[in-house]
Amino acid sequence: MQQYPASAFRTAAFPVDTGLPSAHPAGDFRRIDLFGLDLASASPEWTAQHLVERAGARDRITVNFVNAHCVNQARRDAAYRRNLATSDLLLPDGIGVEIAARMCGTDRPANLNGTDLFPLICERAAVEGTGIFLLGGLPGIADRAAAWACDQWPSLRIRGTHDGYFDPVDEDALIERINTSGAGILMVGFGVPLQENWIARNRARLQVPVAMGVGGLFDYYAGRIARAPLPVRKLRCEWIWRLAMEPRRMAHRYLVGNVGFLAHAMIEAARMRGVGARLDGAAKRLFDIVAASLALLALLPLFLLTALAIRAEDRGPVFFRQNRVGASGRTFSMIKFRSMYTDAEARRAALLAQSDRAGTCFKMQDDPRITRVGKIIRRFSIDELPQLLNVLGGSMSLVGPRPALPSEAASYRDRQWERLGGKPGITCSWQVKGRAEIPFHRQAIMDRAYLRRRSFVTDLRLLAMTVPAVIGGRGAY
Repeated sequence: MQQYPASAFRTAAFPVDTGLPSAHPAGDFRRIDLFGLDLASASPEWTAQHLVERAGARDRITVNFVNAHCVNQARRDAAYRRNLATSDLLLPDGIGVEIAARMCGTDRPANLNGTDLFPLICERAAVEGTGIFLLGGLPGIADRAAAWACDQWPSLRIRGTHDGYFDPVDEDALIERINTSGAGILMVGFGVPLQENWIARNRARLQVPVAMGVGGLFDYYAGRIARAPLPVRKLRCEWIWRLAMEPRRMAHRYLVGNVGFLAHAMIEAARMRGVGARLDGAAKRLFDIVAASLALLALLPLFLLTALAIRAEDRGPVFFRQNRVGASGRTFSMIKFRSMYTDAEARRAALLAQSDRAGTCFKMQDDPRITRVGKIIRRFSIDELPQLLNVLGGSMSLVGPRPALPSEAASYRDRQWERLGGKPGITCSWQVKGRAEIPFHRQAIMDRAYLRRRSFVTDLRLLAMTVPAVIGGRGAY
């Protein structure tokens, strides 16, 4: 694509403030995720060229802008937010979006406000012969904005204009007029969120390739509202000028709305920077330490009785340690009450073919390696209780995917590895819903679902469900 210098697009009446660092690329759009919206950022010149070229190629796209006011509106209006999210191109507009991006640690977006883009689009459209239809504003405003544009670029083809105060019964006729006008770009200036919702509602009927919601830009080019002087715009304080020009209409939007926007941006920044996740992790760790400590004290008599029973049966060790795979694939030593004979690991290979579970995990309902005491403590999951020490040590949590053997982890396929994305736990979602009766591929799916939606409330619910699951004994072998 041919690139044009910024000076080729400037006019004496309305100089363009790009708001971009000099090193900003003029090529393809950069994508910036902010407030759950996919913003597109590039130089204003390249953006204008891109839109005109899309119109010339008859590519159907819907273009909207996102500024602080838009974000505030989207929080209150679900339909508007949906229409923004489904736009083909969302362009960042104003200092508010830039501040939010900096707070969130994302790339600095370009300032692609519609008022600055309008002369760039007109200049490029005049070169390419692309027609423009202006829809919106008070009666006569779109006509005066069109007259200004044609005065600047005599070859510009304005295919039609219409104010934004038409009767709904005339909408079909208006759309037919737009469709037969030959325009490649439709600019709709009803204001937020009316213009976005109108475009979305009628997009299937509108045959114009490029449809844009442009807010109140016609007022500036028609001369109805004076735009801020260039020094004010360079300071990114145009909103202060607008507030001074229309204090009664703009006071709530800027004085109240900007405070609300900044508060929302702080919350968004915390989310994107992982502050919430870190706080959740700290709270989960604190709960693990307190709950595990209390549980160890309360269960101390049971620990002593179990240890005596294991020792009395075959004089072997009370505890059994085994390497397991934890969070992010790190191995750790997991401790359990020994429920098998001391040569169990040596006999495992000979029993693999008799596993009651197909796939990754080896399980036998009548495993000959299990001792008599082992059958009892496994039935009631007493053998797992020493893992409270792992919880205190930080290698495990009370709730999380059950830790895998290295040999099991080595056989994981596809997305099964994702179950290693969190700290392993003593209990988990499939432990309370059937344990060994649930095939491994289902266990992996349930573990991944837990990791995506984990929360303190979820952990409490699973811990509460563990008690009746242990008593019931389903899948305990």
